[in-house]
Amino acid sequence: MSGGVYASNFPFAPAHPFNYTGTPPNNTNVMNGTRTLVLPFGAAVELVMQDTSILGAECHPLHLHGFNFFVVGQGSGNYDPASDPARFNLVDPVERNTVGVPAGGWVAIRFRADNPGPCMVHALPLGGAHELGTEMAWLVLDGSRPEQKLPPPPADLPKC
Repeated sequence: MSGGVYASNFPFAPAHPFNYTGTPPNNTNVMNGTRTLVLPFGAAVELVMQDTSILGAECHPLHLHGFNFFVVGQGSGNYDPASDPARFNLVDPVERNTVGVPAGGWVAIRFRADNPGPCMVHALPLGGAHELGTEMAWLVLDGSRPEQKLPPPPADLPKC
């Protein structure tokens, strides 16, 4: 599908979980590569973003391109998928396109993947997200109706 531009094996969970808010491991298993999470049009997406102590615990503002999302939960320490979702605010969550991941904590967001095409979520650090590798991308596939499809590029768009 990508013609070799990206791999679609984006991980759904860390390859090697550790105590994210405790003493960091010596090897964080950082990888280079371009992996994209491919989402079907209309998918309900939940994303939990966890702060780590790898470079020191601090609040990380994260911005999502192409969507607003609902902040359904946040907390301190490591996110616990067994107990933390019970505390999610599913009644009247705040809607945003940027959220701060608390220092030494986590934040959970939800949104509907209804804007076809590629989009990014990235940190807004002082040093720049691109240099630190604190960004990720996904591709929302076209829907079935004409208004749910990414329009083709204009005929006069310069080629790369």
